[in-house]
Amino acid sequence: MFKDKDFSSNEKAGSSSRAQSLLSVHTQEYDLEVSKSVPVALAEGHKLKRDLQSRHITMIAIGGALGTGLLIGTTSALASGGPGSVFVAYSIVGLVVYCVMCALGEMATYIPLPEGFAGYASRYVDPALGFAVGYCYLFKYLIITPNQLVAASLVLQYWVDADRVNPGVWIAIFLVVITFINYFGVKFFGEFEFWLSSLKVITVVGLIILLFVLMLGGGPNHDRTGFRYWKTPGSFKPYDGVEPDSLAKFVSFWSVFVYATFAYLGTELVGVVFGEARNPRHSIKKAIKLTFYRILFFYCLSVLLLGCCVAYNDPNLLAAKKSSTSSAASPFVVAAKNAGIGVLPHIINAAILIFIFSACNSDLYIATRTLYGLSANGKAPKVFSRTNKNGVPIYALAFACVFCCLAFMACSSNSKTVFNYFVNVVSIFGLLTWVSILVTHIFFMKALAAQGINRKTDLVYKAPFQPYASYFALFMCILISLIKNFTVFIGGFDYKNFITGYIGIPVYLISLFGYKIIMRSKRVRPEEADLYTYKDVIDAEEAECLKEDEEAKAARAGRPHDLSWFYETFIGWLF
Repeated sequence: MFKDKDFSSNEKAGSSSRAQSLLSVHTQEYDLEVSKSVPVALAEGHKLKRDLQSRHITMIAIGGALGTGLLIGTTSALASGGPGSVFVAYSIVGLVVYCVMCALGEMATYIPLPEGFAGYASRYVDPALGFAVGYCYLFKYLIITPNQLVAASLVLQYWVDADRVNPGVWIAIFLVVITFINYFGVKFFGEFEFWLSSLKVITVVGLIILLFVLMLGGGPNHDRTGFRYWKTPGSFKPYDGVEPDSLAKFVSFWSVFVYATFAYLGTELVGVVFGEARNPRHSIKKAIKLTFYRILFFYCLSVLLLGCCVAYNDPNLLAAKKSSTSSAASPFVVAAKNAGIGVLPHIINAAILIFIFSACNSDLYIATRTLYGLSANGKAPKVFSRTNKNGVPIYALAFACVFCCLAFMACSSNSKTVFNYFVNVVSIFGLLTWVSILVTHIFFMKALAAQGINRKTDLVYKAPFQPYASYFALFMCILISLIKNFTVFIGGFDYKNFITGYIGIPVYLISLFGYKIIMRSKRVRPEEADLYTYKDVIDAEEAECLKEDEEAKAARAGRPHDLSWFYETFIGWLF
């Protein structure tokens, strides 16, 4: 596709790396319009900066998954389905998420595209799918970012009543801070998010240890609960108004899947940051490999222990379910109160505030980069792919910040009631994103086979149990998408939850087929899929990074082990 260039003079002069030379060549060819197929993301004034280190990527990967869905969302899950339903549902959805991340990891380690999910879908499946998944993902983060700002104002009302300080003040402060963090480049964002995510990990680890101690009777009341609540009142709660009892328990079990899905949403956001990672192949491979253990430890273990410490019919749990977003709504606080610990609510509230602030920060980043990816892929105005000297898509950031002003609806109680329905919209857009990633990966595997590329020997990272894992996860995502709000038909038709729960599906289908009809796009044939554009740039960058790492390793040889060695050896697997 591109003409071969001689880089020997640059190498002799030592003035630039092979990667920089390749980028320069691609940029020049783009500016001269020699080839219309050159990605916009390679053009001067449209390029992102690769300033994210491996530790940033791995922490953003886990930090994106740890949110209020775990600290607060498990309240409704436990009260609705019981401990058995929660543990099984969270485990199944966790397995699905792992399959999604492995599929994404295989594509991203081959060619880490700055355009993100939309870029992969357009390359390997159909430009219409790239358009649909890109805009659905953008809608998700344009909605969830202001919603997180509203949640932050509610958390602060735990300490400062709304009559004393208007919620709009807290929203404005948070909005200014996260805009500031995102404006000064991905390196600043990555470092900030690394430490915020580290605090989130420490918090969850502390809560898991607390639950384990309380389960064994180590609390002030010395009540050893063990698996008592799995027997009485039971591990599976019957759904009210459904007969017989076995069917009622089955309905409750499936109703928990919507909470489990919401808890895991955001895990895939690491796929967006790959385009700004240094040596992305190494970072991606490391982050994906650790995903399974993190899901097992942070989610499955925490909900298992939570079900041992709190019964699904606990009056305090039912009261927490009705509370606003604060520590009063957390089942972890219910467990501590039942054990006689009185100081924990304030600590949990501070932790929830950190979780929400981190979510606001990363959600604004993802909204910005998703719009940038659509623009760079030719599916949004080109101005949104323009970057400043820090490599930040400045106009895309401004657009996302304007949408964040929807959070000021919290100043009106009536508007806030309507706005809370947006939370239901987020989960369906998240599921449709997972569906698109899996479909793209299936087509990617077909393209590799058609073009003679061996997955076992030619790829940096090979997703396990393929193609069965992607087909299994795709089936589960579609199933959950269809049944996630089926309870609206029980005991009368709840049309508001029905609309907000399923509106994402027609939006997705209209985007997909509307683009296909208007733009007359065609499905990409496996033998014609673009498996090479931008790969040479990544290969050269990877070689340069590996060379720098070897030089750094040689420079440290013979020296005492420093803090960096200690981190990588002993705690890097966790953080």
